[in-house]
Amino acid sequence: MGNIYIIPTPIGNLGDITYRSKETLQKVKKIFAEDTRITKKLLMKYNIINSISPYHQHNEHQLVDLIIKEIKEKDFDIALVSDAGTPGISDPGFLLVNKAKENNIPVFCLPGPTSIIPALVQSGFATDEFSFFGFLPHKKGRKTKLKKVLNTSHTIILFESPHRLLKLLNEIKLEILDTRKISISREITKIYEENIRGTAEELILHFEKNKVKGEIVLLIDKIPKKKNGRI
Repeated sequence: MGNIYIIPTPIGNLGDITYRSKETLQKVKKIFAEDTRITKKLLMKYNIINSISPYHQHNEHQLVDLIIKEIKEKDFDIALVSDAGTPGISDPGFLLVNKAKENNIPVFCLPGPTSIIPALVQSGFATDEFSFFGFLPHKKGRKTKLKKVLNTSHTIILFESPHRLLKLLNEIKLEILDTRKISISREITKIYEENIRGTAEELILHFEKNKVKGEIVLLIDKIPKKKNGRI
């Protein structure tokens, strides 16, 4: 029986891939990629020659059983990569890993690039307890989910797309006190990386004046402790 390797890929700077990841991508029998065009660019940079097949949110339900069957019957290793970061974190991967566990197929997730930890550490917010919520729903259930998220007492981490960032900041502004700080990281590891911290109001003013580009990691500081009945 073969193995499945979950391989984190660079979130911007292609130099952030690990030596072990390159070695594994070279030795597995097949690579399943979210977008084969993006993965081919990465492989070309490091002179990695291997077979690549698409595996994304639109075909994973049709492919997962076939992949599991192939691994069991042909006894070879495969790798799963997403366009950036670690598969399974707001990207395809959970379904395949879950099916592999049900079929006693070994799964190894390599450490590597992620936007969550760099954004958290540079924010200056508490790192002893934090919760990651991924992307909020676009429409249905968004308001309810946001209220639940904001009731979390420790550091909060969210993903957001650039065209919805101002909407999210305005939603947060209506729900929390101005004393609770927000940190935004975008374009992490890229040339125009930006890390900015402030209140919801301050960040709204900033991004109204500056065009928002790149993937966004938004963090909200933990709820301040009350002093003499006041926050």
